[in-house]
Amino acid sequence: MRRADRLFQIVQILRNRRSVTAAYLAERLEVSIRTIYRDIQDLSLSGIPVEGEAGVGYMLRHSLDVPPLMFNEDEVQAIVLGARMVKTWGGPALSLAAQQAIEKIEGALPQDLKHLTTESHIYAIPYDFGEASMDNMEQIREAINSKLGISFDYERRDRAKSHRKVNPLALYFWGKVWTLTGWCHLRDDFRNFRIDRMSNIASTKLPFIDAPGQSLYDYIELMKQQLK
Repeated sequence: MRRADRLFQIVQILRNRRSVTAAYLAERLEVSIRTIYRDIQDLSLSGIPVEGEAGVGYMLRHSLDVPPLMFNEDEVQAIVLGARMVKTWGGPALSLAAQQAIEKIEGALPQDLKHLTTESHIYAIPYDFGEASMDNMEQIREAINSKLGISFDYERRDRAKSHRKVNPLALYFWGKVWTLTGWCHLRDDFRNFRIDRMSNIASTKLPFIDAPGQSLYDYIELMKQQLK
């Protein structure tokens, strides 16, 4: 990475965090801690409002207006690939949003990088999830964003059916299947549901909070423990 690019990355990291240690910056940017110390000093001397000290951490004293779009070729390709995945597998609303985002990014890129938004040879192959699954995904995503409970009928692989009320926490994509992770009131525990096996989805209109032991963070920590 060029030194100018590294200095820009340091500023971007500081903009997005309250306090950052030199050790974190060194690991993130794959340089020595001594190099980070020199970079921080040079940024300060050039007028960037960095405050802090070695061994404690660094932060920006106030907001800094930095041009937001300074991507290298790998970063542009990563963004394009992510957008193509969302366009292919993310449902109608997110698909449109991904296309609009790429168009905005293309409009702001320098001329020598614009071609990467259309000529990147990394693709996401379409898979037919079925219209019902995509409709379910939109409803669930809205419920997650609004933190509203949902109810639905569910059919397991063995054809057993049940009616569930769930606090929707997250959507996961497994290659050919989307699943919902949520706190199930029927089981009083976390459960995962394939969205293509859900029907009659409706909002309960009841907001939920991340109660202790029932949040997405708790679920992720539980999975980590089970994988040890």
